[in-house]
Amino acid sequence: MLMLSLTATAQQKREFRGAWIQCVNGQFQGLTTQKMQETLIYQLDELKKDGVNAIIFQVRPECDALYPSNLEPWSRFLTGQQGRAPQPYWDPLQWMIDQCHARGMELHAWINPYRAKTKGTTSLSVNHVVVKHPERCFEYDGLTILNPGIAENCDYICEVARDIVTRYDVDGIHMDDYFYPYPVAGVPIPDEALYRQLGGNFSTIGDWRRNNVNVFIRQFYETVHQAKPWVKVGISPFGIYRNKRSSDIGSDTNGLQNYDDLYADVLLWVNNGWLDYCVPQIYWEIGNKAADYDTLIRWWAQYASGRPLYIGEDIERTVKAADPQQPQQHQQQAKHRLYEQLPAVKGTVLWYAKAAVDNPGNYATMLRQLYWRMPALQPEMKFISKNAPSKPRKLKPVRVGSDYVLFWTAPKAKKWDEEATEYAVYRFNKGEKVNIDDASHLIAITRDTFLQLPYATGKQHYTYVVTSLNRLHSESKIAKKKVKL
Repeated sequence: MLMLSLTATAQQKREFRGAWIQCVNGQFQGLTTQKMQETLIYQLDELKKDGVNAIIFQVRPECDALYPSNLEPWSRFLTGQQGRAPQPYWDPLQWMIDQCHARGMELHAWINPYRAKTKGTTSLSVNHVVVKHPERCFEYDGLTILNPGIAENCDYICEVARDIVTRYDVDGIHMDDYFYPYPVAGVPIPDEALYRQLGGNFSTIGDWRRNNVNVFIRQFYETVHQAKPWVKVGISPFGIYRNKRSSDIGSDTNGLQNYDDLYADVLLWVNNGWLDYCVPQIYWEIGNKAADYDTLIRWWAQYASGRPLYIGEDIERTVKAADPQQPQQHQQQAKHRLYEQLPAVKGTVLWYAKAAVDNPGNYATMLRQLYWRMPALQPEMKFISKNAPSKPRKLKPVRVGSDYVLFWTAPKAKKWDEEATEYAVYRFNKGEKVNIDDASHLIAITRDTFLQLPYATGKQHYTYVVTSLNRLHSESKIAKKKVKL
């Protein structure tokens, strides 16, 4: 049931509002270039209306590419055959960057680090890493995995990341939850011999595996930031770090564990600053017996707030589950109340984009009319840079034909973190105190150096405020101008 009486919900001035667009579900296979672009344009337009300000776009599902690469072959999830370029030719990653930036959205390139072949892949391109270096891989339950214990694989994945970041104007680079493979009962990971050869400093094979991933995560983070310091590194781990039965700080849950089963020590990465944001996939419902959403969001807020924390949210599961307190409605409202109670939660990533567009249970309607009805800046990341641009210059309203337009000039800059890449525009009524911390006054975030004003009679007095934003959305001091509309 749609409950639009909740219009008093507070707006956050800074909030990551992301959506994952995946390719491994086959949604693009068999589509012409034109049809795929039409599909993505429709999704992006709808997500923009919903308030989404960042897209996480899957570009490397199995050591392949949804972009032209000299390192890896074209993905079968794009063209149907690994190694075959799209016809008519296009570059989906560059196209998505352009489309997202035109809509005021960030674009984060999503890669899977170790997975080299999925179960449905029947043939590999001659230049695929599994064909060129089978000795660096292992088979596991129908998958082929780059062995995390081999240093050359760490270097190789980092080289792929450096290539993406260097050639493309991405805002972030993102990894999902697949590190060592999800365990299958009775199927051991075939790396015992390598552990005996290389793992002498570690008392258990589990400690050795975790160290392999830790070394990779640190090198990956440093690689990206050496190439472009403003590109954000994000990781989306499985929703349970450890269960209480395994650790004193574990959550009161009973499920697969990042630390013990996937060898992903996420808290170490957060606390050492080896990532810029963390998106645990808390896909369960409030009240789930094995993994209660309420329990998990509070756990992550308590233990993983050393870096911006966003919540991976499953739309379809949210709208299928009844609110325990109000069984006549689903859980979107109850989950949002938890966000408001937990200041450590700085955003949400929707699983997945098409589900938001399909709007089950009026989920997206609630976003656009209630929770995300106003624009939002990205969460601050002063641990990357404390600098901010100077304020806009020469703020001036000008009549252009029948329109009234507010113009300004970009500030001067010498460094990347002093450059204005976007601008925030606020509006205040006559007599209102100028307070840009009040998100209700934020009316636009734009890459342009102008904004058309809603001219009416010329008798209403307003104060417009414009600030400069750098690539991290660090904000300048204000420039303001009084106008009559």
